[in-house]
Amino acid sequence: MTAILWLRDDLRLADHPALAAVAGEPLIAVYVVEERTGRRPLGGASRWWLHHALAALAEALAARGGRLDIVRGDPRALLPDLARAAQARRVVWSRRYDVPGRACDEAIKAELKAHGHAPESFNAALLYEPWTIKTGAGGPFKVFTPFWKAARLSGAPPAPLPAPARLEAARWPKDAPPRVALDALRLLPTKPDWAGGLRAAWTPGEAGAQARLNAFLDEGLNGYADGRDRPAAPHSSRLSPHLRFGDISPRQLFHAAAQAAEAGEATWRDVEKFQAELGWREFSYHLLFHWPELATQNFNPRFDAFPWTAPDEDALARWRAGRTGFPLIDAGMRELWTTGFLHNRVRMVVASFLIKNMLTDWRVGEDWFWDTLCDADPASNPASWQWVAGSGADAAPYFRVFNPVLQGEKFDPAGEYLRRWVPELAALPDKWLHKPWTAPPTLRQGLDYPAPMLDLGASRERALAAFATISP
Repeated sequence: MTAILWLRDDLRLADHPALAAVAGEPLIAVYVVEERTGRRPLGGASRWWLHHALAALAEALAARGGRLDIVRGDPRALLPDLARAAQARRVVWSRRYDVPGRACDEAIKAELKAHGHAPESFNAALLYEPWTIKTGAGGPFKVFTPFWKAARLSGAPPAPLPAPARLEAARWPKDAPPRVALDALRLLPTKPDWAGGLRAAWTPGEAGAQARLNAFLDEGLNGYADGRDRPAAPHSSRLSPHLRFGDISPRQLFHAAAQAAEAGEATWRDVEKFQAELGWREFSYHLLFHWPELATQNFNPRFDAFPWTAPDEDALARWRAGRTGFPLIDAGMRELWTTGFLHNRVRMVVASFLIKNMLTDWRVGEDWFWDTLCDADPASNPASWQWVAGSGADAAPYFRVFNPVLQGEKFDPAGEYLRRWVPELAALPDKWLHKPWTAPPTLRQGLDYPAPMLDLGASRERALAAFATISP
């Protein structure tokens, strides 16, 4: 009897519990471009990634005898209609954790059960389900360290599942909702085509994810604990976009890192630090599940009274374009626009600059990252912005204002990262590279680089004064 696999942010074949549950049955593997469910629309970089991840998944399914079908509309109507037309007994999918997604899934489950189908959902996105990690009092955690300790004490996550060797594609039912071609979704930019840097930087899909993991295990895991903060070093895993769309699972990453340590190919210190970074992703989903307005409301309601300045469109444009006059900020924002990615240390610095030096509401930055990051994640993106702002769970203290000059000198001392992304400063000696406005006039002459858009010291004092107005 035909089974239906509803694909979402799980665009892979390996370690896919829902697929494994129905792999021996004639299968309709369907991706729904959702409409009218209240979920946040994808940004431009994420849409680009989705197109290529779907294309890669279609090839992988076809190579094993399967087929990817795409439909468009409200899944609350489409999935039951498809199940009826296919006379499918089982309808399976991977869970999601935002409120609109959960509400949609529950409505579909109820409708399917009412008509004799057997819906079932599985965990494909997380190491630990959000409701399984609790404080001693039975509530959700608000601080990362005890959360991750409790998660680890609950046991290791299950080993990843292998991909099915063969699949059998069921025919598309005559009375089923109409299918659409991938190109008809118009996920890719056209005029202008701004995605050249993304194409050069990434290979979306499961094969690209596995290649990226292998490269990280070979080149980046050793030395990760100390090297992960250096943006020019090879220690950033760059796996976050693949995780975002489920090209690879966190269980695959967790166990691959552990196996490297067991084989003596990496130290346990490096592996545990990498696993803890996966833990921060888990913590973000834990927060999203228990505090569903994470992307729009301050986790700490005290920040509702914070005196943000009115948006300065000229200043925001300079921040977005990487023309602030602060080399580390500008390097990061140019990396983001070009590649759809930003090194984690630099993310914190550019976010701190926008929130604290520019005194701009964190939601403005979160929204820009949502549009420009390939890994724009519904949990990690807002949780990270709120962490920097001080309004989130386990947040950075309000008085921590990242100084982009000091951060650059500490984590990019030779200027490798800056010279790549701010080439107009490449000829400056290291001594002045991170603060070019202090270089001798003879060295600054002819530089096509702006003066600093604000005074770091004065803007820091202004931020501290603003934060003081809401201090308990």
